[in-house]
Amino acid sequence: MKTVRFNKQALAVVAACFIFLLCIVSYFSTTSSEAHNTVVVGDRPRGGGRLAVRDVANRHIAEQKEPEISRVIHSKSVGEVERVVSQEKIEKLRPARVDPKPQVEKVEEKTSTEETGVGKAPIQSSEGLEKLIGKIHYEDKDEENDLRRQKVKEMMIHAWQGYKNYSWGANELKPVAKTPNSQNIFGGSQMPATIVDAADTLYIMDLKEQYKEARDYIEKNFSMAKSTSTLSVFETTIRFLGGLLSLYALTQEPFYIEKAREVGEALLPAFNTPSGIPKSNLDVASKHASNYGWANGGQSILSEVGSLHLEFLYLSRIAQAPIFEKKVKKVRDALEKAEKPNGLYSNYISPDTGRFTGSHMSLGALGDSFYEYLIKSYVQSNYTDRQAKNMYWDVSDAIQKHMIKVSKQSKLTYTVELNNGHPQHKMGHLACFVPGMFALQAINEDTEEEKSRIMTLAEELAKTCHESYIRTETHIGPEMFYFNDNDEATSKHSENGYIQRPEVIEGWFYLWRLTGKTMYRDWVWDAVQAVEKYCRVDSGFTGLQNVYNPKSGRDDVMQSFFLAEFLKYAYLTFADDSLISLEKWVFNTEAHPVPILSH
Repeated sequence: MKTVRFNKQALAVVAACFIFLLCIVSYFSTTSSEAHNTVVVGDRPRGGGRLAVRDVANRHIAEQKEPEISRVIHSKSVGEVERVVSQEKIEKLRPARVDPKPQVEKVEEKTSTEETGVGKAPIQSSEGLEKLIGKIHYEDKDEENDLRRQKVKEMMIHAWQGYKNYSWGANELKPVAKTPNSQNIFGGSQMPATIVDAADTLYIMDLKEQYKEARDYIEKNFSMAKSTSTLSVFETTIRFLGGLLSLYALTQEPFYIEKAREVGEALLPAFNTPSGIPKSNLDVASKHASNYGWANGGQSILSEVGSLHLEFLYLSRIAQAPIFEKKVKKVRDALEKAEKPNGLYSNYISPDTGRFTGSHMSLGALGDSFYEYLIKSYVQSNYTDRQAKNMYWDVSDAIQKHMIKVSKQSKLTYTVELNNGHPQHKMGHLACFVPGMFALQAINEDTEEEKSRIMTLAEELAKTCHESYIRTETHIGPEMFYFNDNDEATSKHSENGYIQRPEVIEGWFYLWRLTGKTMYRDWVWDAVQAVEKYCRVDSGFTGLQNVYNPKSGRDDVMQSFFLAEFLKYAYLTFADDSLISLEKWVFNTEAHPVPILSH
């Protein structure tokens, strides 16, 4: 057997190499530990402000694609990070936030034609951005949400470009047929609902080129004289009047007041009833007002007559025209005076007598935004409208007592409709605005106990709306969902289409802003991705015939409220709280922000 002899010099070299390797491993281990040293406060990350890619294997992607991670700069208070964007300039990112309502600066965003693709053919998808978002996850949520916000912005550009290409000046777009879509509620095919509805979203997203297109069209071409047939007083108020008022509030351009006043004055004949309760429909040219025959034999509808206050009050103030405020105050007085069984409001009211008719109550269709406007009127008045506050808190108590149920199977909290006092165990997509409404109530409660109780109710209802989404193949919720032996937050046999309703996103937006829980941001993002996947076509976005079976076909309409509400609430969910702060603004039911009054 041979004897093995060791060379002392070789051993020394091996030992030195081993020590060197240990140093290298120790260095990277320390770096990795620092990158993940983040404390979470209120479900929001707090730490050195460092942006770290969690998956080390994907760091090379961050070096190759936007946004590149540059270098960490430490300050005495919080960490800040510089990033390189398209090798053009370095911007400071926001520090990680702790306070749900911080005052921080808006991150400047790029809107050039080269970046957005405006002026080019509409893009079918944005795989580059999707790959970046899907493969890279940052410790700092603000960086991740910056990417999400940019994606929503790209969707807005895509939707706007499709409308501009194939339906400019018309009501809406059929993106598959690539032809205009007209609805009777708008008063004629030349009423530009999408332009007026979408303009403030374009402004908020800082899409300067697209906003200018909308602004110039409104200034030069918008006129109520183009209303050549019967229009909906409610829809005209929330979309056209609300949109114009919001544009004035955001830009301070006086011509928006003139346009808004033109709309308001055109609608006044609808209020010429014995009770002051307006009728649903109006022919602007003849000034003839009417109600729908199906509305309990020609009655006015609660959600319509009760959802005019925000707009008419603000119009009175900026136009210095008291007539508009007087009209909606008379409506409010009639609603307060009318007899209400169990403190609940029927969906129908007589414009002749001012009394409720029938016994159908709903937080979805026919009722919804009336309740929303009570608490929002209280907020809009800078918390001085005692009538609105009292009416809201009284009906909220009644709703909690008679219209909130818990399912037997999954213990999901949901709202019911009442018919002659009997509950119908179904909840509409429209009713998913309720989490936002209760969240606003919660922060305005007097005691910590009530704040907590009402916020818990809001969050439980939001969870139910989320379940209606994730229990479908598409992760998009149906128009109506049921709670019975066959359905649990589902709608397997009927009313399972999707027409781009925004109420679910709206509710989650409010809960993100008011609780700071990142779960709600993630829910919004999941819904955005689902819409991108199943609803995007070459010239815009469609609805779906059946959310449980995407192969069932599309609903070929790009609703104006998809641009006004869905994309705006999604964008703001991923933006700083200071952008359209809830401390300074209140949204109408079409997501048009108007300022909280200073008086």
